[in-house]
Amino acid sequence: MKLLVTGGAGFIGSNFVIKSLRVKKDLEIIVIDKLNYAAHPDAIKNLERCKLVVDDICNKDAVFDLVKEVDAVVHFAAESHNDNSLRNPYPFIESNIVGTTNILEACKNYKVRLHHISTDEVFGDLALDDPHKFTRYTPYAPSSPYSASKASADMLVRAWVRSFGLEATISNCSNNYGPYQHIEKFIPRMITNRLMGVKPKLYGDGLNVRDWIHVDDHIAGVWLILEKGAPGQTYLLGANGEKSNLEVVKTLNRLMGYPEDDYEHVKDRAGHDRRYAIDASDTIAELGFSPKYTDFEAGLKATINWYSDHPEFWHLDKEAVENSYKQQGQ
Repeated sequence: MKLLVTGGAGFIGSNFVIKSLRVKKDLEIIVIDKLNYAAHPDAIKNLERCKLVVDDICNKDAVFDLVKEVDAVVHFAAESHNDNSLRNPYPFIESNIVGTTNILEACKNYKVRLHHISTDEVFGDLALDDPHKFTRYTPYAPSSPYSASKASADMLVRAWVRSFGLEATISNCSNNYGPYQHIEKFIPRMITNRLMGVKPKLYGDGLNVRDWIHVDDHIAGVWLILEKGAPGQTYLLGANGEKSNLEVVKTLNRLMGYPEDDYEHVKDRAGHDRRYAIDASDTIAELGFSPKYTDFEAGLKATINWYSDHPEFWHLDKEAVENSYKQQGQ
């Protein structure tokens, strides 16, 4: 099989490329990535059976030229940081909507299978005491330019499936953590703060809940969908990993040898969703999805160790990231 992986130098994309090539010896991958600030091309540099094309999915000609060479496309590429979307939504509209349209048109033209990576944030949020979780039938209610642009991309995929018979699937995944995640994101920011001798920063009251899944489990779920998923279907991927931000910071402090309550409250993010929670039971029943990293503390410890062992990945960006948060009172 030959795959085109969009955004394959980013966090989840690079993990997908590395682990897929390691396990599947007959696999070839072409990565298209514009290498923005959150990309890390060194993660996939020198991999056998992997070709990196530095370009933008908003470049229609480049997308068409690459899609015609492959058997399937796995579409990770997206602008994804909520805070950035609040400051400037235009890159999110361009990459997540215009770029996705280019992918869809190319896949339609060359009759290429597509799997589109989405997020649980398209569903909006849940109350902390709500007994329900998100399912494939939950209505969309995005609350930020980022999640609205991803919801738009999902709807475009569904339209191409219905109107043009495109062979495509969608997965909505909960919050990922693990190696190669940019340090603007919550868990790597807290880890690298500690490694720099700075207290973790906790948004608002810290009670906002996220449903955490290790990136390796996300990748395993994507492969199940590629190999066994029904065209036109949406699959939810999660690992029953609901934790409040406060719980995460306290656990991180303890694992790194600090008092659990050694953190600093900062201004809450605008429109901060209260709780995400994925019900993956349909994916489990239909595809046999079975997350392996169900011990969040063990997964977090491994992630701490990775950032501690790879300062070259984040050290040069740390000052700029913290200065940006400081300007926002965070």
